[in-house]
Amino acid sequence: MNRLETLFGLNGEATVRYLDGEFQVISSGDFVRCAVTGKPINLDDLRYWSVEQQEAYATPDISNKRFLDLRKCSAR
Repeated sequence: MNRLETLFGLNGEATVRYLDGEFQVISSGDFVRCAVTGKPINLDDLRYWSVEQQEAYATPDISNKRFLDLRKCSAR
């Protein structure tokens, strides 16, 4: 943890288990990363994830595109 994290109370990236309709924080942090874009998502703003893939997504569009891409790959 660096000095800025201490001053501003940032805990870094969390480890999360994604469940149906909820998620469980395994190790504390302020955010998770979008599996597609790599952008940080504050835990308070986390709304989209895949239980099957155990991935978080920043927006519903990204979530849907990832779902469709994975479906295409599994159909081959």
